[in-house]
Amino acid sequence: MYRLRAAVAAAAALLLTLTACGNDGSGPGGDGPDSIEIGALAIVDTAPVHLARSHGFFARHGINAKITPVQGGAFSASGVVSGQFDFAFSNTTTLLTAREQGLPLKAVANGVASTGQAAPGKDYSAVLVPKGSPIKSAKDLPGRTIAVNQLKNIGDTTIRGAVRRAGGDPGKLRFTEIPLPDMPAALAAGRVDAIWTVEPFQTQAIDQGAHDVCWPFAEAVDNLTVAMYFTSEKLLHDNPDLVKRFTAAINDALAHARAHPEAVREELGRYTKIPPSVIKRIVLPKWPTEINRASVQTVADLARKDGVLKRPADVGALLP
Repeated sequence: MYRLRAAVAAAAALLLTLTACGNDGSGPGGDGPDSIEIGALAIVDTAPVHLARSHGFFARHGINAKITPVQGGAFSASGVVSGQFDFAFSNTTTLLTAREQGLPLKAVANGVASTGQAAPGKDYSAVLVPKGSPIKSAKDLPGRTIAVNQLKNIGDTTIRGAVRRAGGDPGKLRFTEIPLPDMPAALAAGRVDAIWTVEPFQTQAIDQGAHDVCWPFAEAVDNLTVAMYFTSEKLLHDNPDLVKRFTAAINDALAHARAHPEAVREELGRYTKIPPSVIKRIVLPKWPTEINRASVQTVADLARKDGVLKRPADVGALLP
């Protein structure tokens, strides 16, 4: 939460003087494609935006896209507000928090979704414990120390939701912040009782002896919209046609990712450092084209219940 506030403070001050770099009037009807810059983490979740570039979906819609890796959702939000990025990718909780802090961000396309409650054991995000752990389910997590990559975000919010559903006391959970790549070692060393992680770190930790006991994305909220692509209200107002074409290109790529998982795994080998042997085995998330509005509202309600949000969220102001 602190990092989000710190990352966006300077950007918000520049909002009135900076404009989005892609609004150059060079799209369809102009002299060439619109050039845009997209801020996106180099993770499994963002495979469709890379497919949109490599498979020509952006070009088909008159867009020349540059994808810039970022370190977290807070940097994506501040980049869009400042005009460094035209569009970016971030998880639902980060976007709800940014809106609460007054940042004029607007979701324009779905990003990634969990597998849903029909198959939680095959989700791409899980809580893992070491071999021999007494923790068997979400109900056993209260009183234990769980590693998350960022406090007061979608990880601990959905873990609390899963524990609550299982009949446990979410108020007794203890969270500590550890970067995702460092979690398997922390678990093996006994520094934490459990880790919440996502692919490919989930598969890598399981390879080292960990096993899953809970799937928060799938158990807390059915068919959860985990993250979305977004832009600034300014770009949406100044160049709605560009936003419309960006959304269309992303939707094409989401559909392609959903229908061609082998293309996703091939693309992961191009823009991530995941070992090929792991890419073959990781659990892929879902990539629906529709944002599950009900799931976003549920995340907002959970975040408010747990104090991540200070007041009820205006979900309609964030979603398209």
